[in-house]
Amino acid sequence: MQMSFTVLVLLVVLALAFDFMNGFHDAANSIATVVSTGVLKPYQAVAWAAFFNVVAVFVFHLKVAATVGKGIVDPVVVDHYLLFGALVGALLWNIITWYFGIPSSSSHALIGGMIGAGLAKAGPAALVSSGIMKTAIFIVVSPSLGFLLGGLMMLLVSWVCRHSTQSKTDKWFRRLQLVSSGLYSLGHGSNDAQKTMGIIWLILIAAGTTTKDHLPQWVIWSCYLAIGLGTMFGGWRIVKTMGQKITKLKPVGGFCAETGGAITLFLASGFGIPVSTTHTITGAIVGVGSSQKFSAVRWGLAGTIVWAWVLTIPAAAAMAAMAWWLGRFIL
Repeated sequence: MQMSFTVLVLLVVLALAFDFMNGFHDAANSIATVVSTGVLKPYQAVAWAAFFNVVAVFVFHLKVAATVGKGIVDPVVVDHYLLFGALVGALLWNIITWYFGIPSSSSHALIGGMIGAGLAKAGPAALVSSGIMKTAIFIVVSPSLGFLLGGLMMLLVSWVCRHSTQSKTDKWFRRLQLVSSGLYSLGHGSNDAQKTMGIIWLILIAAGTTTKDHLPQWVIWSCYLAIGLGTMFGGWRIVKTMGQKITKLKPVGGFCAETGGAITLFLASGFGIPVSTTHTITGAIVGVGSSQKFSAVRWGLAGTIVWAWVLTIPAAAAMAAMAWWLGRFIL
């Protein structure tokens, strides 16, 4: 069935709403450390993070958008019902986890939504196994790499500053944390905004208004601006969990966690891999905490967060499958 203009507009609006919610939900990833260490006030932190979310448009190529647009579900089976189901499923899971203050992955909610709607429509044949496998592998790799880099950064900085006083170290790293939080927000914008670009790309291909080789400029800009606006409004329920409940952070720890997370996101965006910014920064924060003292990390809370990670893709997929079924009657 040919997609009407009204349905096309509805799907694009839904995609941008998800992008806004992504920034809103994941704002904690970018600002939790810099707020909890007292380097910036909350309103300053969200403005800082939002600015770098949008600046990413000038820095990174669109490899992640291509992976999401063509590497999760075969574009041949994509139609407006499938895209409606995927977006509604991802949005619902994001709203639920935001309400309960659970730092789950917006990225994996979207990928789970695509998988669930694809399976509901055409079964396993609709899925692109190579793209899904790459994403699945990085569910483990991104937090592990964040953990490793965050911990190593902390050990290195501790050794370099071993002869400095606590007050002098804090003074320097309060300034450096502005740089590290900006870099992390740059990585967040690059990886997460591109996921929504990939979805809108699919919408436009399904509507016959563009080709698989051309992503319009208005899509690129609107996605970066939507995630930036979402970050501006912030996800305050999740900030406390990320910034202080997992482990207590000082400016030096915040700098190390953000730098380790930023390096991980830069690598993933460079290779076109859609990773979870939530997983990445959580791994980096745990790495920083455990490098100082194993008991400094609240492992029970960290375990609860991991369970949320495990449930995200199947939960979003189930919601998306139901939304796909519903969409066939209302679109």
